[in-house]
Amino acid sequence: MFIEVLSRNSEQIVDAVLSGQRLSPDLTQVLFDQCVDLPLLGQLADEVRKRLCGDVVYYNINSHINPTNVCGYRCSLCAFRRSFDDPTAETMDFDAMLSLAQQAADSGCTELHIVGGLHPQKSFDWYVEILRKIHDAFPRLHLKAFTAVEIAHFSRISGLSLDRVLGRLIEAGLGSLPGGGAEIFAPEVRRQIAPGKADGDLWLDVHRTAHRLGLRSNATMLYGHVEQLWHRVDHLLRLRELQDETGGFQAFVPLPFHPDGTKLAHLRRATIFDDLRTIAASRLILDNFPHIKAYWVALGVPTAQVALTFGADDLDGTVRQERIYHDAGSQAPEVLSVSELCRLIREVGREPVERDSLYRRVVRQGNHWWIEGESPRDKPIHTN
Repeated sequence: MFIEVLSRNSEQIVDAVLSGQRLSPDLTQVLFDQCVDLPLLGQLADEVRKRLCGDVVYYNINSHINPTNVCGYRCSLCAFRRSFDDPTAETMDFDAMLSLAQQAADSGCTELHIVGGLHPQKSFDWYVEILRKIHDAFPRLHLKAFTAVEIAHFSRISGLSLDRVLGRLIEAGLGSLPGGGAEIFAPEVRRQIAPGKADGDLWLDVHRTAHRLGLRSNATMLYGHVEQLWHRVDHLLRLRELQDETGGFQAFVPLPFHPDGTKLAHLRRATIFDDLRTIAASRLILDNFPHIKAYWVALGVPTAQVALTFGADDLDGTVRQERIYHDAGSQAPEVLSVSELCRLIREVGREPVERDSLYRRVVRQGNHWWIEGESPRDKPIHTN
């Protein structure tokens, strides 16, 4: 039963959510206000989650590859980036990347998540070859690769349009886009945290172009640094507007900023209460996004589990080899097993369902896996 003593704004939010109406921009501003009760937001967001997804919580078996941590940009929010002369600078060769892809396949992964630095001495062709070589060797691995910031960089260094850049990547094996690099769209914030990066308009245009070419993608928001609460609302409303236009986003991933190792290390990490409010507000504002992800690497495992009762319906996955958040001080485990993911989901009364990158159910039997509704494949792989 919903909390009975409500402010006027809270009453309007409750009425809109329970009647299935879209929250107006004025009401979206209120969601981050402390006067709106957090348990109430959680109840409302959970109602929307149940309406969209039932009692299913998704996970996938995935691994990350970060081809290089060398980057020409010097974003104050980044702990991953290295310069050429840094002793910890790394650029993987193709054999090393293929070795990680082999480990992923041997571990039963259905997805490789490939993102990294914008290496000033690597051409667009190098990035194309990463996909081509991995896809040729492991055609069953879905390649979710390159943020919109990377795509914009490829366009700049190659002189090709976004259409042609994405077309070449699709031809090489690109399956979908991750949501990274969105940060906060507001220019006054972006100038402080990532002044050299593709701006918010260009980030949105990359995803608009990808959707037009038939690619699905995710979206993110990095919060808890120098932004104001209204910047978060503006960010979410711009995502909602693009989703109305294209319908190409699959999931939204709220990402708390981890300050350790960055130029903003003096800032405090967002609180658990802020994390949960942001998850719930995202679910209520983004009424046209099918899924909200509680990324356990960023949130921490306990908070991610609680987020499943605040509107989230996806825990991401096993996430082998993740480095970007761990370089920024994440205390989350290096990897979660399938049994651990399922335990976390069942403990909140939900049904764990393995998905692929496109949210199709994965069926496993012995050393085989296939997509529900398709014929079982003959190629054996290791099953976690």
